[in-house]
Amino acid sequence: MARNVLADAGFVVALLSKRDAHHQWAVTQAHDLRPPWSTCEAALSEAYHLLGERGAPSLGQLLRRRAVVVAFELSRNLEPITKLIEKYSDVPMSLADACLVRMTETLADPIILTTDEDFRVYRRHSRQVVPCVTPE
Repeated sequence: MARNVLADAGFVVALLSKRDAHHQWAVTQAHDLRPPWSTCEAALSEAYHLLGERGAPSLGQLLRRRAVVVAFELSRNLEPITKLIEKYSDVPMSLADACLVRMTETLADPIILTTDEDFRVYRRHSRQVVPCVTPE
């Protein structure tokens, strides 16, 4: 089992929204890969935006319970992040995606929970597949 489970916005939204097409997948992943899940502020910003005012309290609860924790500092990773965004400008890569890919480069035994298929395109350390779990 991965030691560092990273949560993308899509996973968080699917977990908290029963109306999301990937809700059951996210519930299963949450059971199999228990919290705490690490993330970055950019992914949280996306999740809050996508959940809207109805879902914001639930996300706030996850943060308060420390089921989701911010484990990334953009200012310390600015150069690698900007290089990733430039490299994948044709995808395009969001700031949140770049931060999560960078997190896989700096944390031991990482895996990203995401509904975003772009993580299958991205590479960590230039050539390595980004370890992630996505809905089938």
